Amino acid sequence: MNITKKREQRKKMKTKTLDQIKEQYYGEAGTTERDRIERELEALRIGLKIRMAREKKDMTQTELANRINKKRTFISKVENDGGNITLKTLFDIVERGLGGKLNIEVQL
Repeated sequence: MNITKKREQRKKMKTKTLDQIKEQYYGEAGTTERDRIERELEALRIGLKIRMAREKKDMTQTELANRINKKRTFISKVENDGGNITLKTLFDIVERGLGGKLNIEVQL
């Protein structure tokens, strides 16, 4: 296929940015639905970051749970959906359990 045909195909595809896709399916930024989705995604990111940090330290969920006096099933739930934990628990997991430092940022 020559270069001209490839360019024509790209024009027909009408590639969209991630923000355009989010607006199409979840509404514009600042709407109730979009804000809800963004919060859920952030909760998933927190859980994933905890899991990655635990695995980087070659630690099992049970070992992490024991360090903060929780059950392994609790750690599993946090890693799969970090949205329903208190700040105290988040600090315990990161600082006591993983030996890290938690930084929280507020954006206005």
